[in-house]
Parts: sequence; C-alpha cells; structure tokens
Amino acid sequence: MNASPRRRRPALTLALLAFAQFIITIDYNIVYVALPDIGDELGFTAQSLQWVVSAYLVGFGGFLLLGGRAVDRLGQRRMFILGLAIYGVSSLAGGLAADPGMLVAARAFQGLGGALLTPATLALIYTGFPEGTQRNRAMGVWGAAGSSGLAAGALLGGILTNDLGWEWVFFVNVPLALGAALAAPRLLSADPPPENHRGGFDMPGALIATAGASLMVFGLVSGPDAGWGSIRGAGALAAGAVLIGVFALVEWRTRNPLVPLRLFANRSLATAMAVMFLFLGSLSGQYYLFTTYLQNVLGYSALEAGLAFLPLTLISVATTGKLSTVLLGKWGTRTTLSIGLLVIAIGMILLAAGMSTGGSFWALLPGIVIWGVGSFGFPAMFVAAASGVEPAEQGVASALASTSQQIGGAVGLAAIVAIANTGLTAETGAAASDVVDGLRTAGWVAGLAMAAAAIIAATLKKPQATATPKPPGPVGICTSSEERSTSRDRRRRRRG
Repeated sequence: MNASPRRRRPALTLALLAFAQFIITIDYNIVYVALPDIGDELGFTAQSLQWVVSAYLVGFGGFLLLGGRAVDRLGQRRMFILGLAIYGVSSLAGGLAADPGMLVAARAFQGLGGALLTPATLALIYTGFPEGTQRNRAMGVWGAAGSSGLAAGALLGGILTNDLGWEWVFFVNVPLALGAALAAPRLLSADPPPENHRGGFDMPGALIATAGASLMVFGLVSGPDAGWGSIRGAGALAAGAVLIGVFALVEWRTRNPLVPLRLFANRSLATAMAVMFLFLGSLSGQYYLFTTYLQNVLGYSALEAGLAFLPLTLISVATTGKLSTVLLGKWGTRTTLSIGLLVIAIGMILLAAGMSTGGSFWALLPGIVIWGVGSFGFPAMFVAAASGVEPAEQGVASALASTSQQIGGAVGLAAIVAIANTGLTAETGAAASDVVDGLRTAGWVAGLAMAAAAIIAATLKKPQATATPKPPGPVGICTSSEERSTSRDRRRRRRG
C-alpha cells in the first residue's frame, strides 16, 4: 500500500485537526462578553438574549448522532470539509445578521457544522494514530488546542468586541474555517467510496434521534426562560424523552442501526460519557459565573473581562499539551483523568471562595491557576471514550461522547444559572451582596459536580497488565524437580 498523506505528514495533519478543535471550542465562550452589545444593537429582550448561546447548543447537540454516523458511513474527510464549510457560511451570516431571528438561525446552523466537524476530527485522530503512546501524544496536542479555545474564547471575544464590534466574534471564524478546509485535501487521506450497506443509512433512526436530542436540549435551555412547567420546558423534555425511547426500540430492531446498542456495553465509553456530562455541565456554568462576576460585580469592560481569562488560557495550554501526554504514559488514563478533574474541582471551589462585593482579580487568581493546572485531564476523557471501539464505529462513539457533553452543558448551565439567581426577585432587587452570594453558592455546586466527575473517573477499568513469559533457564541446568528426575532416569538407562 502507498503511504497515505496522514502517514507521510503526521505532524501537519495533527496540527490541522488541533486547529479544527480550536475553532470548535472557541465558539463556546467567544460570544459571552459580546452579549450586551448584541442585545442592545439587535433588540433582544433580557429573556431572549440567551438564545444566542442556546441555539448553538441545540444545533450541536441535536445533530451529533447523525453527524457521527455520517462520518462512519460517508467518510471522515468529506464530513470534516463539509463541517468547516458550514461553519464558515453560518459565521458569515451571523456577523451580517440584522435582527434576532437571523442571528439565532445562524447560530443553530453553526451548531450543525460543529456536529459534523467534532466527530470527524476525533475519528481522524483515532484511526490515524494507533492506541497507546502515539494516540496519547496526539490527544495531548488536540486537548491543548481545545483547552486554549475554551479559555481564549472570552479573551478574543473581549478584544474583538471592544476594537471592531460584536460582529467580529462571528467574522473571525470565516478565514479560520476556510483556511482549514483548503488545507484538508492536501493533508488528509482520501475517503474510500461510501459502502453500499444493506438496509441503508437507518434514516428512521437518524430522524428520530435528531428530533429527540434536539427537543431534549431545547427543553433544557428553555426551562430557565419559559419556566420548567411550560410547554417549551417540560413539554419539550417529555417529547424528547419519548422520542429517545422510540429511538432505542428502532435501533434494537434494525439491521444497520445509527447507534449500535452494543457500544453502551463498552464500560470505558459509558464511564467517559458520564464524566463528560458532569465535566461540561460544571465547566459551562463556571465560565458563566466568572464572566458575570467580572462584569456585573467588579465592573469590568468587555476587553478587561477577556484579558482576565489570559492566565487560564496560558496555563491550560501548557498543562494540556506536553504534561498531559507524559502523565497519560506514566499514570494511565484512569489516574490522569480522575486527578485532573479533582484539581479542577479544587480550583473552582477556591475561585468561588474568592468572590466578594469588594473583591479584586487577585483574590480569584489562586483558583484560576489551580483550575488551569488541572486541565491536563481533559484529553484523557476522549482517550477513554475511544478505548476498545472498532475503527468503523469511532465516529458514532465520539458523537455519543460529545452528545453527553452538550446535554451536560445545557443541564449544567440551566442549573447553575438557577442557583445563582435564587433569591433575586423584582421586589428585593439585585443588590451586589445578593448577586455575589448567588454566584458563590453556584460556584461551589459546580466544583462539587466536578469532584463527582473525578470519583466516577476513578471507576474506569484499569488496563490489564500483559504477562511477560518467563525466560528459559540456561542449557544444561534443571529448572524443576520433574526435570531433574527425568535427567537421572536417562543417566541410569545409559549406564544400564
């Protein structure tokens, strides 16, 4: 076989895949500091402004399972390029939006691009780098890009909003996505022709899964705004749960399921999904709390709030790269993941403890530093999710893991916002002390949720040690009583 482009230029290929992950993760936070300007210019209400963030979650979380199976069936490189193209077009539309409806639609379409790009990126890493040292090193680089994107999103969002306007938090993605899409054909191996699977693509399962997941995420992000007992809240959740149940029945009976149910028997994947649910749930809430405290309590501008994320960005990049790779090789997936999450939990709790009405950034810095150091555990989640999964199912496995992340993020954000706003009513007003009390309590809850994720990670199955065969003894020397007895019998026969 001829060497594929991925084999000839693995470093450049990994750089491309890490860059794609940076594009995906930067969108989690880049819009947060721009929300006040977006709301003022486009006419969002206080209740509807959350949909600038939530529409992305609905599109991303709703289409991930479909995107993961499309990667497995239609090709990793094809879906990688298509996801980047959708990202670029939707980002351009978001920056050009003239009313709330257009911006929300662009954000949902951007989520669809992420639902294709995320499983394609992970599948290219899983199939292009063998399990073990090479994959751990690749996941360390990929994780560093993800951590830097999460942390740098707020920094870049603050700079762009302050200097160029809120539109540029969307426009910035256009050249990034276009450049990555143009580089992909040169660095990634061409996909084989799509296989003619008997039974097709499981279109019923794809439609039911997409509708069910979308309704679940929609209900979760609508609850705080419309009320948990409303049709948009409880109604969407109930409808989504029913569709997910129907989806399980369809997958059990179909010959070529969208999501093979046997994947849920993979203990490593199932544990990683639970960890990811809690991880992003607590992390997305913590970013919200940190940004809210900086701008609403300390009075930071968009630029100042973005710059406050700089220490977290630098530390996360440093620890998620080389350190993560070294620890994965030395400690293994289970220990690296559980200790990393525990360190993040400690950092989150210290960050919450540093919040006060008369506080300063320096009171927050110890928690920020410890939070950033714990980022070395981030790649280990995805190493665990890929363990023991067949190459032909890596796309859907990564989609399952990412879906649990997105739903966890929606649940966590809704819960953290509800806790932070407890006691803040129109009658009592939003006194600074009440705001800080709510933020601090919510921060402690987020830290405890991260600690629970660390405990679950500790239940990952420890890799089986490979038995080393005992070397044979030197020639002519007996190695057991049975061998010595046989040797004596042979000498007697020769003398006789």
